[in-house]
Amino acid sequence: MSRSDGHGYGDSARADDGPYAGGQTRTRLPDRPGDPYGGARRGGRSSSRSLITVVAVVVLLIAAIAFANRSGGRSPATDGNADKPKAAATAATGKQPVHTKTDGIPSGFAHDEQGAQSAAANYSVALGSADMFQADQRHRIVNAVYAPEVAARRQSDLDSAYSSEKFLSNIGLGKDGAAPAGQTFISRVVPVGTRITSVSASKAAVAVWYTSLFGLSGEASTNPVTESWYTTTYQLTWVDNDWKITDFQQEDGPVPIGRDQKASTADDMTKAVEEYGGFTYAR
Repeated sequence: MSRSDGHGYGDSARADDGPYAGGQTRTRLPDRPGDPYGGARRGGRSSSRSLITVVAVVVLLIAAIAFANRSGGRSPATDGNADKPKAAATAATGKQPVHTKTDGIPSGFAHDEQGAQSAAANYSVALGSADMFQADQRHRIVNAVYAPEVAARRQSDLDSAYSSEKFLSNIGLGKDGAAPAGQTFISRVVPVGTRITSVSASKAAVAVWYTSLFGLSGEASTNPVTESWYTTTYQLTWVDNDWKITDFQQEDGPVPIGRDQKASTADDMTKAVEEYGGFTYAR
């Protein structure tokens, strides 16, 4: 199975367009007041701008040609795809992601389709985090994302699974869930997209497609960090003015073809995970 309020996220994503209005995918990044390119960057000479424009056009043209060659130059219409449903665009909807949290986890999602998808994406991050391997943190997460009527049962099931010494040993962790000295345990989920599979006034089923980083980073690690792909469908219910999980189903993939890229060193991987934070996701 597969995570300071108000960091530039704006108002809560409450429904203004009526119940279950459609939404589009977006990820909000925190505002960065110190960004030197936030409107204060000085322009160069006109010749420099012209050169940059030409280079950009050439790069786009090369990319378009490469894509056409890979797909055989066929348009969607010639392949009979014109009538197929299209994925939601990634343009901003104008609605803000939530800026409230419960025990460090985003909460207070809108009572509509967008809110349900945002909840599922954020909950998948929390449930796929390294905190799940620490008992007190795991209890905090489960109580925050699961509906009250199922939280206690899930708590017991997860405690049994995550406290198994055989399981912990197989992934290179100690019986307390801690990484060996000199190594960093990495478990992180990165949602790629979400979709509603069913919805009613008080329930929703949301599929979250995501990639997962998992393993131990360190020179002596026998379980290096690897990448996996999954889709988890969450059953959500509207309770206490928020979406909460009641059940889930997980399956592998879709899995893309890996590129021929050199794997980073253990030090680089550890540094990246320590320096790059996660997001609050909105649909």
